[in-house]
Amino acid sequence: MVTIKTKAEIEILKEAGRRQALYFKKLKEHIVPGVSTDFLDKLAFKLITEGGDTPAFLNYRPEGARKPYPSSLCVSINEEVVHGLPSLKILKEGDIVGIDMGLSHEGMIVDSAITFPVGKVDSVAKKLIKTTRDCLDAGIKAAEAGNSIGDIGFAIETKVKESGFSIAENLVGHGVGYKLHEDPYVPNWGKKGEGLTLKPGLVIAIEPILCEGTGQVVFEKDGFTVRTKDRKRSAHFEHTIVITEGKPIVVTLIS
Repeated sequence: MVTIKTKAEIEILKEAGRRQALYFKKLKEHIVPGVSTDFLDKLAFKLITEGGDTPAFLNYRPEGARKPYPSSLCVSINEEVVHGLPSLKILKEGDIVGIDMGLSHEGMIVDSAITFPVGKVDSVAKKLIKTTRDCLDAGIKAAEAGNSIGDIGFAIETKVKESGFSIAENLVGHGVGYKLHEDPYVPNWGKKGEGLTLKPGLVIAIEPILCEGTGQVVFEKDGFTVRTKDRKRSAHFEHTIVITEGKPIVVTLIS
């Protein structure tokens, strides 16, 4: 069921997003060669809980999952597309790493993701990261009241087609706020005017995920990590936004 958030709930979401953006800034300082993904996860847990909030991913059980997710972050390196499990794996020079984080503040949840270069990366990696970020910007720009979910997907898909990259198959954005995943689904493809009409108070997470190769994905044996089938690299950006009478509010924006 699609829900509309109240003005009071949107104010809570704004504060949650401000905190999330701050924690991303602090995590960024440690995304360097030689750091383990487990260290980043522990740091995120410390930052979120010391702020009096709850990591939204920790112990969350997605539909169809055999067990709850065991970490505060999803950390996806290179060909890992989303939901990478933090471990003793070490970041290396030239890697690209997607960090996906969510937190619950006063009962309201925000969700966002950024793909970072680790040290110096090659020109294709730079283009992949920039294009994915540009796709997110295009999707947000299309997310105005009176437009449709299809308008968001169309804007993202159009930008992808110009780039030569591919959209990761079957992975979409979603409603968020009361729960980590709510209706509606927000695909990264679509047709103008199709799907749910966007109304003020709707809160969604838009998250384009692009791949160097075909966009086909598979699950790893851990049951969570999704990687590209052809083992080519992938990038992921995401923001939680509020639909308003005017331009959308990007609550997780890093200022």
